[in-house]
Amino acid sequence: MHGEARISYIESIHDDIRFTIHAEQTPFTRPMPPTAPEGLPTDARGTLKFSHSRGEVTGWAEATVDCLVTSGRTATLTAVVTKSNVEEPGARLGISVQQGGKGKPDRLGFSWGVVNVDPENVDENGQLVRPQAGSCMAPAPFTTVIKGGYKVIHAEITKSPTQPEPAPHHS
Repeated sequence: MHGEARISYIESIHDDIRFTIHAEQTPFTRPMPPTAPEGLPTDARGTLKFSHSRGEVTGWAEATVDCLVTSGRTATLTAVVTKSNVEEPGARLGISVQQGGKGKPDRLGFSWGVVNVDPENVDENGQLVRPQAGSCMAPAPFTTVIKGGYKVIHAEITKSPTQPEPAPHHS
């Protein structure tokens, strides 16, 4: 999936918020011993960049894509922050995209802001601590693209190379 867009987000309606995404599936390329020694069928590579400008202040992050799963015109991905002035390096961010169709705009969701809250998880000052997104976990695409767009290229998840074939079923 590829593209760049400016979104309209209800919580920051007058802000300039942009996401640039270039991601491709690379199944079984990120080994995770002992559970998944070959990696996962959702392994991916690519980049995620976002910026959020309000007046003279801009927050931004660059992240490396580690997971991508698609279904039709919808994609969900995660990326691990490498550089940012608002996110901790190593934080995993979740993004979802729905490519619009028949004159409808694309949509995008992200794993911070109004979602991914654990009310029991607070810091010493009583402030909510945002949990990290799990691999390929993101909310539904809840914002609207107002400029630019995304192209989702669907690919089926492939079978693990070490999973045995199921035994034939005899009736």
